[in-house]
Amino acid sequence: MNEPTDSGLAAMMEKFWNSLQGLTANTENSGAREVVASTGVMVADTLNYYYNSLKSVQTDIGNQINVKANEINLLISSIDQLNQQISKVEPHGNIPNELYDKRDLLVDSLSQLVSINVKNVIPTDYGKASDVATGLYNIELMQEDGSSYVPPINLVSVNQTGMLGTSKVEVSYDKSTGMVDGVKFGSKTLTEYKFSGELSGLINSFGYKKGDGTIGGTYPDMLQKLDNMATAFVNEFNAIHKQGYALGASETSTLNFFEIEPGKGAAESIKVNSEILKDPSLIAAGGSSGGASGDNENAKLLADLKKKAFSDYSTKDQNSKELTGTFDTYYSGIIGELGVDSQSAQKNLSNSVVLATSVNQNRDSVSSVSLDEEMTDMIRFQQAYNASARMMTMMDEMLDKIINGMGTVGR
Repeated sequence: MNEPTDSGLAAMMEKFWNSLQGLTANTENSGAREVVASTGVMVADTLNYYYNSLKSVQTDIGNQINVKANEINLLISSIDQLNQQISKVEPHGNIPNELYDKRDLLVDSLSQLVSINVKNVIPTDYGKASDVATGLYNIELMQEDGSSYVPPINLVSVNQTGMLGTSKVEVSYDKSTGMVDGVKFGSKTLTEYKFSGELSGLINSFGYKKGDGTIGGTYPDMLQKLDNMATAFVNEFNAIHKQGYALGASETSTLNFFEIEPGKGAAESIKVNSEILKDPSLIAAGGSSGGASGDNENAKLLADLKKKAFSDYSTKDQNSKELTGTFDTYYSGIIGELGVDSQSAQKNLSNSVVLATSVNQNRDSVSSVSLDEEMTDMIRFQQAYNASARMMTMMDEMLDKIINGMGTVGR
């Protein structure tokens, strides 16, 4: 959102409001009118840039969803194949440690994409399996609070009778909106994405269709707020503009100052009327006395829009009902909320990294090789070798003395 900067929307709006104030003092000045037109273009360009930038990031996130779904399916299939290989080795009393390690690495990767619970299952009819055999992995999809779905959703299904198969992940999209409208795990379709991991994070960012038909998600919400704000502003500004008089005109203006492309939103397509850009004298600054030189009544109304609350707009529509405060304060609220959400996400990330690191260290202390411990053992073994070597040297010298030195007395 590029805030706060000199090129952000807040700065552009401040320049636009100032240009309107300048117009109220010099309605007949062509330079003041050109400044209003040019700063209006800057406002329009900034809104277009914000919308298109957010839309571009949203599209990139959407492209990742199917990539992650395919990655999940590949991991599930690979884990299932390793289960099958392990099931052919363990019943003979062998321990396939290499297969265990490969399977655990795949499970680690899968746990980053969706939240899972892994259960070791040793089938009833499993031959002469060793007591230390880990058995087969049953992998269950879990909700973000750690609870199971009802009925349970197994990505890799195993029970006491053996392997039962896998559940393929498929993401479906709503044709009218392009948003996610469901994720299918096997025969179970979820429309609420309350499982942790990258897949749900991408979906909640990209956007999804709710049960009531509305759209949820981080980027759709931000784009909607931006568009609602821009639409309300454009409609009200144009309504005030069309009730005024252009310079030297005898009738009220029929021109919109801002234009929106048909079929597109305000934030995406807002631009300044091309006729006004060609001839800034068409800006309707005059009021009741027509377009007489020095008449600034309508220019004041346009400038006063800065202080006007959305609730006082005469052009309110369904989408603008949620807008509160003035244009500037509402936009500041959007940026403030975005900053708080960003800070919260960064703190959650930091805390999660600490917890994950701690868990990995605890696991590594049991299952992995400690370089410090290995170095300590190397030093201990080296010293033991040196001590043994010195003992052998001493014994060799003693034997040499006894064998070669005894019986030579009196020579």
